[in-house]
Amino acid sequence: MSEESTTPDLAEIRHRVFQAASRRDVDEVLRHWPLAPDAIWDDSALGLGTYEGLAAIRQHLEEWYSSYDEFEMVGEELRYLGNGVTFSVDFQKGRPAGSTGYVELRYAAVMEWVEGRIKRFKTYTDLDEARAAAERLAEARAQADV
Repeated sequence: MSEESTTPDLAEIRHRVFQAASRRDVDEVLRHWPLAPDAIWDDSALGLGTYEGLAAIRQHLEEWYSSYDEFEMVGEELRYLGNGVTFSVDFQKGRPAGSTGYVELRYAAVMEWVEGRIKRFKTYTDLDEARAAAERLAEARAQADV
């Protein structure tokens, strides 16, 4: 599995996705985020559930973004660990709808890529746990390819 075909232009993709997310533009997020048709988006660590398939993921993102009057996403770290696995640390800041206060969320995401598309996206609130999970996944996928 080649790195290039597994994770195409990750930094540029994330930049475009985060710009679109900051505008709360789900159509643009999904236009740039190469999700597999049967992708799984697991936000259970955030208390937000797990979503399977593009329609469910779209609805989840629409509900998440619409709960804010202001929203911003920033990427802090992005690493390709090999074998179709990426690890990122991301930061969200927003003003919930109807509120004057702001909330912040720093989390990690582990993404599993298959044929240039994200097959599984999983968030973690514990960055060390996420990094370890990503490293284990990359190693397991390396052994499976042998």
